[in-house]
Amino acid sequence: MVIEDHIAIYISNKDDKKVLINRITSGDIFPELASQKGAIFSETILNRFIDEERRHGHFEVVTETKNSLEHSSEGERKRALLNHILSGDTSDYLVLDNVFDCLDIKAQSNINRILTEISATTKIIQIATRKRDILEFIDEVYSIQDNTLELYSNEENNSRTDYFVKVLPQPYKNEFQYINPLVSLRNLKLSYGDRPILNDVSWEIKPNEFWQLIGPNGSGKSTILSLISGDNPKGYMQDMTLFGMKKGSGETVWDIKKNIGFYSSEMLRGFKRKDTIESMIVSGFLDSIGLYKYPTDVQLKIAREWVDLLNMTPIKDKSFHFLSNGHKRLVLIARAMVKHPPLLILDEPTNGLDDNDAQIFSELVNKIAKESNTAIIYVSHRKEAYINPDFVYELIPQKTGSIGRISKATTL
Repeated sequence: MVIEDHIAIYISNKDDKKVLINRITSGDIFPELASQKGAIFSETILNRFIDEERRHGHFEVVTETKNSLEHSSEGERKRALLNHILSGDTSDYLVLDNVFDCLDIKAQSNINRILTEISATTKIIQIATRKRDILEFIDEVYSIQDNTLELYSNEENNSRTDYFVKVLPQPYKNEFQYINPLVSLRNLKLSYGDRPILNDVSWEIKPNEFWQLIGPNGSGKSTILSLISGDNPKGYMQDMTLFGMKKGSGETVWDIKKNIGFYSSEMLRGFKRKDTIESMIVSGFLDSIGLYKYPTDVQLKIAREWVDLLNMTPIKDKSFHFLSNGHKRLVLIARAMVKHPPLLILDEPTNGLDDNDAQIFSELVNKIAKESNTAIIYVSHRKEAYINPDFVYELIPQKTGSIGRISKATTL
């Protein structure tokens, strides 16, 4: 096969991206590339630079804030890597792997503009797991069939909306007192040094409400989450009531955290143990990573109900470590929900998922919102087609710090 134009390869999470990229750059798929100079934009390359930082203590790839890649957000890392690639010697081709993940609308627009400009002189090979991310100037789209590339048919498949047909498992006891509102933030004003982050931000979250928290990179989304979870020491200077406790009234971080189930795509990097799927879910009762004491019969029964809901009973003894990213996320959501905490926080939960897994993940989130009293904060840079929040809290950056705006989700 010879590349004459810009192409995209639309893949699923079942396809091995590392193998695919190696086949592209080695000339196995496109023989003419073997003699050409190429550059790769991928998470693997980012992780390689991060390892170099750790070992040698210098930053070869520099972010806009002059911070290390390791201590930067995913969005900052991607912008820094792209700038690093473009500042080097001109390449004949550029391989882009999921270039838009973790980027806000403005950053996506800027990168799209840059890539459109360089496409006039550089061949673009885009690898995408989401159809919405395929660049407009791409000439042909391929998929992988039987280990070979085939032209992709853009016909819409009938999407499943009934992956989770069983009733949501219920907790064996009510561990949490009914509190309304769960979270009350009043006129938050917060800065780091001379940099204002939040300015007069107020937000109330009630039981069973489903919120999406949006805002561009640097608008303060992570700051708000750290205040709600009790991790931010600046919370003691703010007017906040968390799960019935006035901040600074003698509560501990654990008093706050026990009310919160949390999931972030970053968590996948932290689970290295080879516990079974069932053990991972049971560990949610014990708030531990892995099992260090034997669960009760009731806890084990509920965990198995979650395994059944996830359609994983035939593989319940399979190691979590070897699951696909999509299945890992379903297990971690179940782990976070076994006790039906008052609040579930989902921080960029669909990053890195393909279209099919994103839809399945979204169906589980919608089911939790519908069949439990757990309130949900879903954090994302952009609207996910299948996730259906009720309300949106938007952080809008200003020179004096971000302000907050509430709207119905249908206005997005």
